[in-house]
Amino acid sequence: MAPTEDSPQVAAVGPVDAAEATAATDSALAQQLIEAEARVAEMQDAFIRAKAEGENIRRRAQADIAKAHKFAIESFAEAMLPVKDSLEMALKVESPSLESLKEGVEMTLKQLSSAFDKSRLVAIEPAQGDKLDPMQHQAVSVVPADQDANTVVTVLQKGYMIADRLLRPAIVVVAAEKQA
Repeated sequence: MAPTEDSPQVAAVGPVDAAEATAATDSALAQQLIEAEARVAEMQDAFIRAKAEGENIRRRAQADIAKAHKFAIESFAEAMLPVKDSLEMALKVESPSLESLKEGVEMTLKQLSSAFDKSRLVAIEPAQGDKLDPMQHQAVSVVPADQDANTVVTVLQKGYMIADRLLRPAIVVVAAEKQA
């Protein structure tokens, strides 16, 4: 059937039209490639910056840790200085009386206790009859006693904790089981 004026005409696709379509596709692909390369370069830059920032944070953290280790005892040392000063002054006295020595030792002990309090150093001193706590007490002897077994009879040496960490357990003597 021959085309009439009323019927639509189909354009023939020839070699010129195919070349134009290929050029348009190549141009679009080239543009996409350029955009992708720009995004890759941007992401590489962001990655390098993030990596450098991570390294800087790590180095600063290491420096802070080293500084904390170096100066961790600084506040305790500052609290101990008056104690040392008091002891040195006591040794300078030419002929101290027994009463002045006792008074000086009591004042020095108060300063030391204050330094311990500031540093959160707490004494562990169980009372007679307290249950043995192996997390805070070290039993060095078991003796017969008129109290329940595994309870503290005598404290030989106070224990100490810093914050919630055991520094030294209290040395105690505990009661033995009663023999029937």
